[in-house]
Amino acid sequence: MLHMARFGLTVVQLDALATRHEIGNFLLVDPRPDIESDLTKLARPSDQIMQSVGPLNDVLKVFHRARQRVASPYSQHISPVASLVLTDSSQLTADGFEKLPYQIMYPYTGPNDLQKHLDIILQMIEDPPNFKSVKREEQGRKCLKMDVESSRSYIDELYSPEPDKCMEAIVCLKNSVIGSNRQKGSVITQGVVPRLLKLLGDASFPVQIKVEATITLGSLAKGTEDHVKSLVGLGVVPVLINGLVSEEAKLVESSLCCLRTIFEYPCAPVDLIYRDDHLPLHLLNLVPHSVSNQVSVTTILKAACKTAENQNLLCGQGAVQTLAALLCSPHYKVQMPCLLCIANMCYKNNKVSGEVASSSFGGKSVPDLLVCLMARDKPSEMQMAAAKCVTYMHRAGALSAEDPKILFKTLPCLVRLCKKDRPWEERVSAAETLAYLTEVDTELQRLASISNHLVPTLAEFLRYQPDTPPDPSQKQIKIAQDLMQAAFKAFASLGANDEDIRKKIIDTDNLMDHIVNGLQDSSPEVCLSAVRCLHSLSRSVQQLRTTFQDHSVWRPLMQLLQGASDDILTVASSTLCNLLLEFSPSKEPILESGAVDLLCGLTRCKEPALRLNGIWALMIFRLLSDPEVDVLMKTLGLLRNLLSTKPHIDHIMGLHGNQIMQAVVLILEGNHGAEVKEQALCILANIGDGETAKEYIMANEDVLKKLTDYMVHSNVKLQVAAIFCISNLVWREEPGAGERQARLREMGVYKLLQQLIATQDTLLFDKVKTAMTQFSDS
Repeated sequence: MLHMARFGLTVVQLDALATRHEIGNFLLVDPRPDIESDLTKLARPSDQIMQSVGPLNDVLKVFHRARQRVASPYSQHISPVASLVLTDSSQLTADGFEKLPYQIMYPYTGPNDLQKHLDIILQMIEDPPNFKSVKREEQGRKCLKMDVESSRSYIDELYSPEPDKCMEAIVCLKNSVIGSNRQKGSVITQGVVPRLLKLLGDASFPVQIKVEATITLGSLAKGTEDHVKSLVGLGVVPVLINGLVSEEAKLVESSLCCLRTIFEYPCAPVDLIYRDDHLPLHLLNLVPHSVSNQVSVTTILKAACKTAENQNLLCGQGAVQTLAALLCSPHYKVQMPCLLCIANMCYKNNKVSGEVASSSFGGKSVPDLLVCLMARDKPSEMQMAAAKCVTYMHRAGALSAEDPKILFKTLPCLVRLCKKDRPWEERVSAAETLAYLTEVDTELQRLASISNHLVPTLAEFLRYQPDTPPDPSQKQIKIAQDLMQAAFKAFASLGANDEDIRKKIIDTDNLMDHIVNGLQDSSPEVCLSAVRCLHSLSRSVQQLRTTFQDHSVWRPLMQLLQGASDDILTVASSTLCNLLLEFSPSKEPILESGAVDLLCGLTRCKEPALRLNGIWALMIFRLLSDPEVDVLMKTLGLLRNLLSTKPHIDHIMGLHGNQIMQAVVLILEGNHGAEVKEQALCILANIGDGETAKEYIMANEDVLKKLTDYMVHSNVKLQVAAIFCISNLVWREEPGAGERQARLREMGVYKLLQQLIATQDTLLFDKVKTAMTQFSDS
């Protein structure tokens, strides 16, 4: 309890993170009816107080009015929130988090609990405060009476060589900037920050001055992003990092808190964390000292984990073990930055993801701990962060697509978080993460497409309507754009391989209209996601012949190719390749619109992917559509020769796999002779001989069905070519052969081989026997 005799009110000092109803770091607990209106104004978030009652002078007037109305000038009120202590520290042990012996135990209370209990008064006691220091009282009165715009006097005292005067000035400065972004900007503009930094570096000043100066810098950092940019430009971060090596725990903690605030912004100089290789380890060693340190360190490392080098360095210095322990913290404010830090460390990093997957704490593996945090009784943002961690671990190869944590926990969690009852930010994040989770795995795409009405749920993203049409705010426009691009990304992943899923997506009400509108959106992110969705759906021969023609999607696509960014050009030109296929009704109008000149222009681009797409589209347009069989055979022969050795197969398919698969499907579905189709099947057989390239076949349901069809074709050469491809796919010495064999057994391939073993054709018999041997010995 802390009394403010100048106003006759009692306040409770709280952790700034533990309450929304505060004035600075104080919570009012005197709700007497005769001053209720004034207290109602003051018991609000600090940023709302200024809006409600105006500048600091007006706040002081409200306080004075409240004091005059109190019958007894000194009243003490006890609130349930008073059970919170002022500070909190935790000791990290093998069993979890324990309080040190001298610390007070208390149950964790969240922000909402404090708000609920704000108006509850348990007891009223007449007890006038006894201030021990008259000087401190006078200092407080001086600070509170100070006007926001007339701060020159105490700023002058900041430069005093006398520690007492300097300390008094810093406290006044700190109090003056609380809750006022205008005052923060004014203080920064007046050049006060360099003086504070000098005080931090001056060994002759007491530690308490350094602590107060650091806290003041932290308050300035809680203003706007422009304020933070100014602080970064003035060199605040290196000075704060120097403060982390102090022997004074309070100075270290306040330095961490200020760094934490700065590192929440993209302008933070995160590279400074790695200037000294030992600094990340030092940060990790500060974690056990207090809950505040745990929040700060995880937030800083989360922001500083940008590259593979960052990820590997943190992993090498023991970050994974520390983060595994922090997942078991009883504090939400510790768990959330911890989860986000794990996600950033695992993203596209096989080594770190493997380390995380194999780590444990308290007898539970990290993946199991993450699954626990996905439970429905956890806050939805925590579920989202945990699901993102597991998703990144899966995509990095640490968890398989068949893992129950993926199939029965992560995927359903993400689908659930896409629902309309969730905040829009969570829906966007869930849809984008789901798109990443399912992007390359056919089975996950199938499962997601039938889970909890996902396709209609994503369609609702596209129907978002601002609350105030016809002139929506910028925020509402951004919400609509974010929802749209998230839905397009998810649809693109779901429809990447399966024709039935593509049809289900396209049959969604007005989807193609939304895609056409997305291609013309002012947001580059929306345009890119829309064209990716279009590219995924354009892999369907049936849709190219029908839906794409009905909606003339080629028109906005051609417009998009005029002066777009390289990212958009790459995907848009790939889509154009599909629209130029021989059977596509869009081919002729596209050519009439100058497609050849545009494609020739792409072949001269600096970006290799753009040059490739230009050449590929021209080849599809000219060579694979050539009526002369000899030209077609030469083109296919060239592809077959390029795909000749395992390294070449994997390399070429890694760069151009989608285009090559589309060319093969084009030939197999076209009205071509047996010799042409045999070449296409031989290309598939070569692809099936690659180590990673064979997944392009296994992930394509359409191609697998075509292989089974050609196994029983009337032409023996086509049968031989198809079975040769099957043999390569199931070869028992190749990694993953067991899974591929099981998949093909389910499709009836082995039964077909059993039927074909009775053939009289010697060559066909040999191929069938070889394939069956691979199955039977697996």
